Amino acid sequence: MRHLACSMTAFLALAAPGSGAPATLPSHGPDVEILVNGVPQPRYAHDGRWYVEALKGREYAIRLRNPYPVRVAVALSVDGLNTIDARETTAASARKWVLGPYQTVTIAGWQTSTAHARVFEFTTEERSYGQALGKTANLGTIAAVFFRERAPSYSLRRGQPAPQTEAEPVPADPPAPSAVEGSAAGRSANRAAADEYAATGMGRRTDHAVERVWLDLEDTVAASVNIRYEFRPQLVRLGIVPPPGHVDPLRRRERARGFEPGFAPEIETLRP
Repeated sequence: MRHLACSMTAFLALAAPGSGAPATLPSHGPDVEILVNGVPQPRYAHDGRWYVEALKGREYAIRLRNPYPVRVAVALSVDGLNTIDARETTAASARKWVLGPYQTVTIAGWQTSTAHARVFEFTTEERSYGQALGKTANLGTIAAVFFRERAPSYSLRRGQPAPQTEAEPVPADPPAPSAVEGSAAGRSANRAAADEYAATGMGRRTDHAVERVWLDLEDTVAASVNIRYEFRPQLVRLGIVPPPGHVDPLRRRERARGFEPGFAPEIETLRP
């Protein structure tokens, strides 16, 4: 059973035991990885932000890592929508995922109830979850904001229970966007692909049971990670990845190392 947590100001969600395991003491800050088939996708640094290639029609998940010796609550949004309740809020007031000290968890999709989620899926803006909800201002973004749990204060009020404000119910499953259709062949298809922009849809239902817990969080943000994702044609247009088939001669020459083992091969056309 996973845990849903509440603080005095926010509804938080904690992945259950088994969805993440304590790691060794990390040497760097919080990390956010985009996984396809469990494999982290390459991240490209460009103009001060991270970019990831969106693979059209493929499911993906988001892996969060807590580098701190205390619990953290992570406000996680996809396309500007909270992954727990699909609301557009500030990070401070958002419902959050909770990670134990040095823990890593994987969030596979939109949390649609206390028992299920619908997996994240790369699709087009037209077929995205945000488009279905009429919330399209932040398509193509994944943002995670980390808040540390506040150290306990020892006073005469120690031991009093935290305020038990009632959390709002998790929304029911909305209709899933239509499946991605194949594009027509030829130049018109190439032009259409170049004009398509990535967003996240709502895929198949998966088990993801949660329950509520309470945390008292620090007011100050501990760290934040922002990732942009696009289909490859857009990454090419932005100059983040090279065009298909393009090999930079200078990069090829920089990989040269001189001697290789073996003997000179004989080539018939070079014989006198």
